[in-house]
Amino acid sequence: MEPLETPEMNDRDYVNSLARGLEVICAFTRTRPKMTLSEIARATGMTRATVRRFLLTLVREGYAEKDDKVFSLKPKILELGYSALSSMGILEVAQPVMNELAHELQESVFAAVLTGDHVTYIARATSERLVHVSITVGSRAPAHAVSTGRILLAAEPADVLGRYIDRVNLTAITPNTVTSKVKLRAEIERVRLENYSIVDQELEIGLGSISVPIRNGEGRVLAALNVCCPSSRTTVEDMQQRILPQLMVASQTITRGL
Repeated sequence: MEPLETPEMNDRDYVNSLARGLEVICAFTRTRPKMTLSEIARATGMTRATVRRFLLTLVREGYAEKDDKVFSLKPKILELGYSALSSMGILEVAQPVMNELAHELQESVFAAVLTGDHVTYIARATSERLVHVSITVGSRAPAHAVSTGRILLAAEPADVLGRYIDRVNLTAITPNTVTSKVKLRAEIERVRLENYSIVDQELEIGLGSISVPIRNGEGRVLAALNVCCPSSRTTVEDMQQRILPQLMVASQTITRGL
């Protein structure tokens, strides 16, 4: 996982138009999969004319589509990340381990990476249960409100994490969402020490989750391994006592495979 910022970046090497184009792409989220030109302009702080040029370029290249006045991303956008992930070997190694874990726990299992201030889910495994968690590969969630996000933020250097805390808008997605920056920082520090994160109904009422880091051979965190559990059948205590040990074993198996 690359840091949120690269300290050694040289201003002469910075391509502003590319950065703003990526910002337009990142404006689309799980809760905002389709937006008008005006909505994207407000989300990015750019002018409508600027946003329009980026969107029409994405449409022409097959990464987005336009239906009347509404824009949305197309599956081709996933190619931007899959090539990098495939070269790191995460997907090939993690998927069979995740499939086995989902079968053993009878819960949905995910892997996610940090993309700016959000997490992006890159792999998924489901159980034989009829009801599954509705997170799909490629979907995104605010890092502050999910256990995968806190695992990945805990792996960031202190100065990068500090800048994230300073700038992030802690929106209350549910009544349980942490909206205090002091509390969020304390929780991330706890995660750093304990090496796991549990979030109880902060992204969606009725949904809890637990995550641990996936590391490479050098100990660097590459992704977060996650189990999502409907609160109706799994308590926080159950996640700690039953799921966490198996989740840690699965993470270690993936690390050995990498």
